[in-house]
Amino acid sequence: MLSQVYRYGFQPFNQHLLPWVQCTTISRSHCIQPSVIRHVRSWSNIPFITVPLSRTHGKSFAHRSELKQAKRIVVKLGSAVVTRGDECGLALGRLASIVEQVSVLQNQGREMMLVTSGAVAFGKQRLRHEILLSQSVRQALHSGQNQLKEMAIPVLEARACAAAGQSGLMALYEAMFTQYSICAAQILVTNLDFHDEQKRRNLNGTLHELLRMNIVPIVNTNDAVVPPAEPNSDLQGVNVISVKDNDSLAARLAVEMKTDLLIVLSDVEGLFDSPPGSDDAKLIDIFYPGDQQSVTFGTKSRVGMGGMEAKVKAALWALQGGTSVVIANGTHPKVSGHVITDIVEGKKVGTFFSEVKPAGPTVEQQGEMARSGGRMLATLEPEQRAEIIHRLADLLTDQRDEILLANKKDLEEAEGRLAPPLLKRLSLSTSKLNSLAIGLRQIAASSQDSVGRVLRRTRIAKNLELEQVTVPIGVLLVIFESRPDCLPQVAALAIASGNGLLLKGGKEAAHSNRILHLLTQEALSIHGVKEAVQLVNTREEVEDLCRLDKMIDLIIPRGSSQLVRDIQKAAKGIPVMGHSEGICHMYVDSEASVDKVTRLVRDSKCEYPAACNALETLLIHRDLLRTPLFDQIIDMLRVEQVKIHAGPKFASYLTFSPSEVKSLRTEYGDLELCIEVVDNVQDAIDHIHKYGSSHTDVIVTENENTAEFFLQHVDSACVFWNASTRFSDGYRFGLGAEVGISTSRIHARGPVGLEGLLTTKWLLRGKDHVVSDFSEHGSLKYLHENLPIPQRNTN
Repeated sequence: MLSQVYRYGFQPFNQHLLPWVQCTTISRSHCIQPSVIRHVRSWSNIPFITVPLSRTHGKSFAHRSELKQAKRIVVKLGSAVVTRGDECGLALGRLASIVEQVSVLQNQGREMMLVTSGAVAFGKQRLRHEILLSQSVRQALHSGQNQLKEMAIPVLEARACAAAGQSGLMALYEAMFTQYSICAAQILVTNLDFHDEQKRRNLNGTLHELLRMNIVPIVNTNDAVVPPAEPNSDLQGVNVISVKDNDSLAARLAVEMKTDLLIVLSDVEGLFDSPPGSDDAKLIDIFYPGDQQSVTFGTKSRVGMGGMEAKVKAALWALQGGTSVVIANGTHPKVSGHVITDIVEGKKVGTFFSEVKPAGPTVEQQGEMARSGGRMLATLEPEQRAEIIHRLADLLTDQRDEILLANKKDLEEAEGRLAPPLLKRLSLSTSKLNSLAIGLRQIAASSQDSVGRVLRRTRIAKNLELEQVTVPIGVLLVIFESRPDCLPQVAALAIASGNGLLLKGGKEAAHSNRILHLLTQEALSIHGVKEAVQLVNTREEVEDLCRLDKMIDLIIPRGSSQLVRDIQKAAKGIPVMGHSEGICHMYVDSEASVDKVTRLVRDSKCEYPAACNALETLLIHRDLLRTPLFDQIIDMLRVEQVKIHAGPKFASYLTFSPSEVKSLRTEYGDLELCIEVVDNVQDAIDHIHKYGSSHTDVIVTENENTAEFFLQHVDSACVFWNASTRFSDGYRFGLGAEVGISTSRIHARGPVGLEGLLTTKWLLRGKDHVVSDFSEHGSLKYLHENLPIPQRNTN
């Protein structure tokens, strides 16, 4: 093979100065030099993908969200990740998943490198098999019997196992990467390859050439010749780190190659503030230099050379050299299939090493503060909670100029970036602030009898009484887009119900949200519960917030249908209250009043088309077609510049129809409306059940029997008769405000106000009662008497 290469005009140079390199596209057994590998480019049919991923290496990334920019990435696979539980053989399914993720990132235009263990385990499997085979042959020759159970397998020396396993391990990687049309090359190194300057330069050149040719280098220590590990005496600075395990090798390689990101996969989720598995153990999301003093390290993993302490030291060394590091679990069956891609996408996986501490608290700390503050809030007297809300209402009007100035900044920055309906939602005005203040005072009035209200009293037995009382849900996470007026509304409802609150607003309303949150905390301060309401200002992805199931009890999304769907999909173990779509219908019956119809349609569609309770589909009884009433509806819509989409049946009645609707299940959120024809009220109900979203649906008719049939049979959260869909609102219902409109069937439905943010608990008061006293031969009998509920003074 080398003689063939020389004929192309390449000259060899000091072979002994190079690490052992194996390129799977050329040969599996020859030592190839960097100058030789250049020729592979003309042989390979792999496309060179160019994606605009570049950054100047020097400083590590400060935030997880920046990891998406990582161009050059090293993935270190620990022994526990690569090997099976019996430490004898490889975890093939796990390896296949890792190779797939690395291939996906490589094909995005990134430069991927692997530092892998596994040669020892693979070799151990082969040698054990050979030993068992040879022993069984010898025994068969001597005794004529196969006594495998009595065979003693000697302890296998690790370096011999590595020598036996290297070729098989590389062949396996080659077969897996080939499935994705990606070439791989193996490089075996020792400590000398980094500390000898000439060898280090050769190694560097080889790696750069492989990356340039879109080849994935697979690097590991040459365990067949490596000396036994020495005690930790290095890792003290950027220029001194010994390669004595794959953790230190990965760190050294990452810094040497000016890598953007080092991903260290092990068999634990990351770093914990106490031993993993203990009751109080919490995963450390972000680890900063200096924090190692507060961390207690346990023993090393079940296999491999290094434990978590070695990983942390190597990670900090790489971080000091300008490479970002994430330590994560590569063995968990639920996450291993996407752990690498999740990390690169900036998701909250494992422990992220950063040199930049955030100015404020982390979202986990904010969750704890909201929990603690909410519990204090729930213990206040109802009058005290009402006083806080009244104070917030006063601040909204007193600080009007400052609020509108902040909102003006948001509007100026959003100009040209947001669609007109979203700009309208973002805008605040004096009238909006006045309406907000009125709504807040309504909430304050209704909060007098909310938390701690007795719903049921039962005498179980003599001197044993049971009560069911209302209590807060806990910590609410409310995620809202564009609408800053949502913040004081939701805050007031949380205060009235005694709930802690985490708020995550859209960046388009950052200035408005900031001042409104400061005013909210100012109001909370009058009774010392300032921390009960928290505004998340960190770069937390919504998906990461939805994973905080230990801190958040209920998620309430306020925004587009896509936002709600994304949150419902991302929330694991946390209930989500809300609706994914607001496809509201209005059915115009054959007995509808001409005077009422146009007013109701105009108000429902044109008053605020971006609202979730705006009309989206108008159902017309077929007898009304080509009547003056129908003509009036069409003329009004044209005047209001509403674009009409014809349903299939409606289009069939017309010679020249408007654009036919693409889907009857569409929320336009703008001056657009679908019109469809139905045969009768039952046909209208069937259409609503098939294409609606169970939000708000209306009938317009003068026939009371038809109206009552519609009201009883339409299965939606809000069903109206001769009223605009826009009445589906907490403020208009007299709830003061709402946290959203729920179309779910559990807990709360429709506009969710104060009552929807409460749950219950049971209080049992006894005197030395035990269950055995109520047995067949016991001395007590159950009474189960309903007791009167005491009336609370709400004045």
